[in-house]
Amino acid sequence: MLNARLLTAMVTPYDDELQVDYQKARELASYLVRTGTEGIVVCGTTGESPTLTPEEKLRLFTAVKEEVGERAEVWAGTGSNFTRATIELTQAASRTGVDGIMLVTPYYNKPSQDGLYEHFRKIAEAADLPVMLYNVPGRTGANLLPETVQRLSQVENIVAIKEASGNLDQVSQLRILLPDDFVIYSGDDSLTLPMLAVGASGVVSIVSHIAGPEIRAMMESFFAGDVVRAAELHAKLFPLFKGLFITTNPVPLKEALNMMGTRVGGFRLPLTGATDEEKLYIRQMLQQLGYLIKE
Repeated sequence: MLNARLLTAMVTPYDDELQVDYQKARELASYLVRTGTEGIVVCGTTGESPTLTPEEKLRLFTAVKEEVGERAEVWAGTGSNFTRATIELTQAASRTGVDGIMLVTPYYNKPSQDGLYEHFRKIAEAADLPVMLYNVPGRTGANLLPETVQRLSQVENIVAIKEASGNLDQVSQLRILLPDDFVIYSGDDSLTLPMLAVGASGVVSIVSHIAGPEIRAMMESFFAGDVVRAAELHAKLFPLFKGLFITTNPVPLKEALNMMGTRVGGFRLPLTGATDEEKLYIRQMLQQLGYLIKE
């Protein structure tokens, strides 16, 4: 467990009626593993978790685990801003056979650091799986501070954090405060290489849907000591890192996948599809980078 450097936060495919397409989810998970992904996060932000029912989440956990569980780690996104409901979903998820749980920082209610500590501690202690914390203050309005993560690292099964604050100083402080075996993942594709330089171990990526082999090669080059090659790959991928965030994630990513022939469907409200201008930008970006043949 936690040997993976490249995890993918997988999109949730929908059919034409915006129902979850579980067969397509299986196919997508298998494709990701074939293209370099070592672990899959199901029902994270990129998987549109706020608009999925608990029943849909559990079916997705089961489907992806059955499909790739022998070949990759499967992490279930069960976090919410209601501790009791999160405990219930986490315990149900553990029965699907997943390898770990990812818990996002509670959103909207903006708990204190003590509140965050108690939230994560109670969920972890009620779980029988490894737990990855997920700090994304731009989405949640609450920043899980390094000192709080240090306290949480003393809970036996809290073993990792997906850090998406965008603050490299915060990542450095995490690495200083945390045990050596506590794993730090980049939560921002564009910051993966800089975060590796200050102590991260890998990335929970969205761009790996499109460029998995290149992202894996970038990290392998870095850990092999070929920092120049790693920087070259980072520079090559940088337009994709930024272009897939021209509007709210996962909108550009799903639009890109649909353009490339990997049909993942549309979006449940309140998310809507990209504008015509945004679609043109995404198509031109994919063409320029060689991921889409010009028509």
